[in-house]
Amino acid sequence: MSNWSINDEKEMLFKKFIFKTFKAALNFTNSVGDLAEKEGHHPDVSLGWGYCLIMIHTHAIKGLSINDFVLASKIDLINL
Repeated sequence: MSNWSINDEKEMLFKKFIFKTFKAALNFTNSVGDLAEKEGHHPDVSLGWGYCLIMIHTHAIKGLSINDFVLASKIDLINL
């Protein structure tokens, strides 16, 4: 897991991925969506021109669990 931050107030992991185009950011977002469906663990996503912000927490416990860190690590493996 590289360059992820923890928001202690909201108890979540977050990371902003930067891209050169909207299409590249969209493709990455779709890859994250495919991974989330496979894992059964779904992050919050904010998409804009040249960026994708991923926010991860476990809704059931309103905080962080090991699954959040596992998902973050797997997202880092997606080819940018």
